[in-house]
Amino acid sequence: MSSPAPDWKITFADNTIGEPEIEAVTEVLRSRWLSAGPRTREFEREFAAAHGVEDAVAVNSGTAALHLAVLALGLGPGDEVIVPSLSFVASAAVTALQGATPVFADVRSEVDLTIDPADVCALITPRTRAIVGMHYGGYPADLVALQEIAREHGVRLIEDAAHAPAVFEREQALGTFGDIGCFSFFATKNVATGEGGMVLAKDPELLDRIRRTRAHSLTSSTWRRLRTGQSGYDVDGLGLNYRPTEIGSALGRIQLAKLAEDRVLRSELVAAYRSRLDGVGVPFAEWTGDTAYHLMMVTLPEGVDREEVRGALTAAGIQTSVHYPPSHLFSYYRERYGSDRRSLPVTESLAERLLSLPLHARMSTEDALLVADTLNTSLLSGRR
Repeated sequence: MSSPAPDWKITFADNTIGEPEIEAVTEVLRSRWLSAGPRTREFEREFAAAHGVEDAVAVNSGTAALHLAVLALGLGPGDEVIVPSLSFVASAAVTALQGATPVFADVRSEVDLTIDPADVCALITPRTRAIVGMHYGGYPADLVALQEIAREHGVRLIEDAAHAPAVFEREQALGTFGDIGCFSFFATKNVATGEGGMVLAKDPELLDRIRRTRAHSLTSSTWRRLRTGQSGYDVDGLGLNYRPTEIGSALGRIQLAKLAEDRVLRSELVAAYRSRLDGVGVPFAEWTGDTAYHLMMVTLPEGVDREEVRGALTAAGIQTSVHYPPSHLFSYYRERYGSDRRSLPVTESLAERLLSLPLHARMSTEDALLVADTLNTSLLSGRR
């Protein structure tokens, strides 16, 4: 018999879904049109405007966004794609699904958990076709360095901006520096639709290719055919069904409008955490630029058992998580690619010490201080 779920006093993540979202979804249900249609098109335009670009393509997950990026760039067997290991496994998975080889890179340091440009340079080979730069926790990767590497070696740059909607670096939105930018609207993200994603691309033709590929490469959408009475269509390439729903797009529009307010609340919580935490490392603590404040992560000291610390927090009703188990150590990638044969020293040193604390806009400052105080106390019980 499984154990009952803990009675959480402070959950790790939550969303800001409220009456405006409920009303927007109700309108969709009353319209009886549920698949990608007019609300999806409005969401795409609003998301594009928020990022200072002309257009965007909505999809049904962040993984779909990454998969469409790999497809649009024509990556496949014989190609290598450099990806961060300290990231969700999706970027490695979509690379492998297309027959290309994911090559795992280290992160910069214990205070900067983004992909290390120096390690990326060391991994470049004649087979390298693309680099994935992930904006960890909503903090920008070193895009200047990554763009320079991409230009010098003639490879593509994909931005995994799943954690970083409407974050700006040098007055330009993350997701618009590389060839393609990919976003996620998973239930725990700052813009939460349950499942969903968005794709941006510099080249309008590339974005149009992505738009067609998300819907089986049909030359005419279902919404358009039903609206105009047109019955026929062609299929001018291979494609998939990565269309979003109108329900998700309706949620996304409201969530996007709330994003600035959400970010202020998150920044206040992060400041409270940083004022009270003691005895742990705090990545990005010195960062002064724009960020999404998506994650509140700490690094536990050497000699502390993370599971004991998490157990103490669970006993206090505080939910935590880990971002992320290193992808290069997962069994599939070890066995298929021998990914563990090359050491990633910073990533591996962090692997058992990273801990993500609760951070969401339904928390109060008092909640953040309670979590920090409980963690400070739990460190004593977690020492080996």
